[in-house]
Amino acid sequence: MSEHKIYARHYRTIKTSDRLLVPLIKRCILHALRVENVSMPCEISVLITDDENIRILNREHRGLDETTDVLSFPMLEYSDAGWDFAQYVETDPETGRVVLGDIVLCAKRVDIQAVENEHSRERETAYLTVHSILHLLGYDHIDEGEDKKLMREKEEAILNELKIDALWD
Repeated sequence: MSEHKIYARHYRTIKTSDRLLVPLIKRCILHALRVENVSMPCEISVLITDDENIRILNREHRGLDETTDVLSFPMLEYSDAGWDFAQYVETDPETGRVVLGDIVLCAKRVDIQAVENEHSRERETAYLTVHSILHLLGYDHIDEGEDKKLMREKEEAILNELKIDALWD
């Protein structure tokens, strides 16, 4: 088994006209995994939802009673030394994959932030997807200094390699 598996679906309340591009989300995840040299087969779940449901998840899991753009739920714990799947991660015995975690995207926030940031809906979808997959890989931006800078640099490098703006402008 050498392939990553990405499960992506829209929550039942998302209207067809508000749906995000699942092939784009999958492409961004696969490219980020490649850039980060994740060679072991992994499994990631993506749910595209609405304001109400992401607010509930944000309240339940982060204690913040507010809508947010994306949530990441990593299944792995990372040390300061980083990660090395081969050394300490167990694979799912049925699939042989490492379960990285879950991503929840808010379709409405994608639209709002695309307008606020003056770029395409696809670019915002790609950015939030890459941002979230980096969280699943142990990156964070709680520290406003080096951690945030490193994460932003990685996000932009991955997006630039994908040529997202050129594809959708």
